[in-house]
Amino acid sequence: MRLPRVPSSHTATIAFFVALLASALVLGPALAHVLELPNKIDLPREEYFIVQKAYRGWSQIAWMLAVQIIALAGAAILARAERGVMMLTLLALACVLAAQGLFWAYTYPANVATENWTVVPDNWDRLRWRWEYSHAAGAAFQLLGFCLLVLAVVMRERQ
Repeated sequence: MRLPRVPSSHTATIAFFVALLASALVLGPALAHVLELPNKIDLPREEYFIVQKAYRGWSQIAWMLAVQIIALAGAAILARAERGVMMLTLLALACVLAAQGLFWAYTYPANVATENWTVVPDNWDRLRWRWEYSHAAGAAFQLLGFCLLVLAVVMRERQ
């Protein structure tokens, strides 16, 4: 099914606003992981597991991720009359989905293996590296996605 090309609308403006806001709110925690990594990566086991307690409840960010993904998809559809804007928005969405792919492939299994960092398995150090660096890579994708979205909005404003 092919969607008709329509000019930008007030609805598109709202979708881009929601996408920007949600992306900024998701980017904050993602960058927090990157900023803490150098201070945590070499901590002894006991200290590392204590510090990991700070992330209890961070799963609530998933709600904002859902809003981010829906808003990006909606903004891309509503921007279909502006090919460049639509493509940048779709690339931003692809970055967000790539970050999620990393989370589910590397971060989440480490959370499961450690029961959210309350159980110390024999390979805890390897899991720590996977957890920390998958978060860092995910943050890079989130940042790239945010930058692409900002470019889409700037391009949209120029048209």
